[in-house]
Amino acid sequence: MTWWIHRGLRRALVPRGLNSSSPLLRPPAASSPYFSSLQSRSQENAAPESGIGGSTSSKTASFRSSLNPTEVAKFAAIAETWWDSQGPFKPLHLMNPTRVSFIRSTLCRHFRKDPFSVRPFEGLKIIDVGCGGGILSEPLARMGATVTGIDAVEKNIKIADIHAALDPLTSSIEYHCTTAEEVVKENKKFDAVISLEVIEHVADPADFCKSLAALTVPKGATIISTINRSMRSYATAIIAAEYLLNWLPKGTHQWSRFLTPEELVLILERAGVSVQEMAGFVYNPLTGDWTLSDDTSVNFIAFGTKRNE
Repeated sequence: MTWWIHRGLRRALVPRGLNSSSPLLRPPAASSPYFSSLQSRSQENAAPESGIGGSTSSKTASFRSSLNPTEVAKFAAIAETWWDSQGPFKPLHLMNPTRVSFIRSTLCRHFRKDPFSVRPFEGLKIIDVGCGGGILSEPLARMGATVTGIDAVEKNIKIADIHAALDPLTSSIEYHCTTAEEVVKENKKFDAVISLEVIEHVADPADFCKSLAALTVPKGATIISTINRSMRSYATAIIAAEYLLNWLPKGTHQWSRFLTPEELVLILERAGVSVQEMAGFVYNPLTGDWTLSDDTSVNFIAFGTKRNE
């Protein structure tokens, strides 16, 4: 899918017609059930963190760990299968070209890069948060970006390192077993912060997005993909994918942890990121292909820009 197709997807902003004056972008009341749930989840999962060298500065003390030990263990158990295109990560391998297409078009448009260039991301520093085995980090590096990949699962990082070393175009990727919150403490900033299919597995989505925003330079880009909390996603992403088709290990996803597009927009807005564009991923069972669509009822991806600090 070529970059200019996304111009037709601008109508897919979340939700249609959304703008800065939309009521959906106004902070919800303190009694909002969703944000009460987030606050409760944050208190249950938050753990004190110390800065590098054992001290915590006031500047970074508000970034609580979004690490969910149960989810980390779950993915550590299948880490060796990251590059098996027929294994547990088959859906991501099938979806990856479409994810990369969206990222390529939005970043080229935002940073005024040539979308027809072989290496359009030359000069851009990108961090892939929750990089897994590196299936997204590698195409970003091949497109010329200076890529850092981080993941909380040590096995993932080892596998990503080994695989990246096989290709001179990807051997420059820097992989680290760490979390977004820890990188924030190092005061590192990136032109684009990307986190795909991760937010539904963290302990607290709001704190996680604050960390992603803190890693993004002013006017930089933040891209997140996840699964909508809808009845359709329950039927397809859990019942069909995990129990009928056996694409994923049973228990990979918890429907209650999914975010609706409106919730994600609100969380990002509070973190200082304004969503500019959103698109859905639609799977065709007859061809086995994924395509971009304005249907965000199951899988969707959001592109936002960091407001000036």
